[in-house]
Amino acid sequence: MTDSINGNVVINTSADGITTIGFYHPAQNSLPAHLLQALTDKINEAGNDPQTKVIVLQSAGERTFCAGASFDELLQIKDKEAGAVFFSGFANVINACRKSPKIIIARIQGKAVGGGVGLAAGADYCLATEAASIKLSELAIGIGPFVISPAVIRKIGLPAFSQLTIRAVDFQSAQWAMEKGLYNEVYADVKLLDEALDTLTHKLASYHPQALVGLKQILWEGTEDWDQLLTERAAISGELVLSEFTQHALNNFLEKK
Repeated sequence: MTDSINGNVVINTSADGITTIGFYHPAQNSLPAHLLQALTDKINEAGNDPQTKVIVLQSAGERTFCAGASFDELLQIKDKEAGAVFFSGFANVINACRKSPKIIIARIQGKAVGGGVGLAAGADYCLATEAASIKLSELAIGIGPFVISPAVIRKIGLPAFSQLTIRAVDFQSAQWAMEKGLYNEVYADVKLLDEALDTLTHKLASYHPQALVGLKQILWEGTEDWDQLLTERAAISGELVLSEFTQHALNNFLEKK
């Protein structure tokens, strides 16, 4: 099965029980609302597909896995309702990952920023390269990583999350991300990453499907309230993005590009 949406921003392929969901955006794989919705839909479809045993989440290119929210789209938000809807897109992707009965493996080939860190945290297992440094830059633009914080804290704990959030302009290395628990394996380059990914996904696809479903349930125990929690967090971000501080910070960032 191969499917594409909106000029190849999302590509869905399946083979040998492995469904790969890949996304692309020319602005460093940032995530506008339509791409967040497409990712949510594809994760849900793969989760409901009896032929899918394992899901791989990846992006195109080599330099950046995901730059997080689309700044261009953030500047178009004019009221808190629209803001809540936009940030709910991240909530929907994370909840789709959480509720999917299939194990999700993330391929992190490059930098992950903001919501990109949230995507990695939403996966069940992450393989990355040494170039896959991470940053939560939200405070620097006047908002906070409120929607993704439950997923990130679940993976790396509150002390590491505090460091990542407060050091909003600093990248932390892929090795740091592995030591803290966000990444499970780190490889020297993309070639080695893809070899490891191929080996792992085919091995997982050979396991008993119901055993994998049972494991998935254990991995996400205690997160049953996230539908409501992440929606509430989206409303906080949606209101903050309207502030003069945030609008000024976003405009300054775009002017420097």
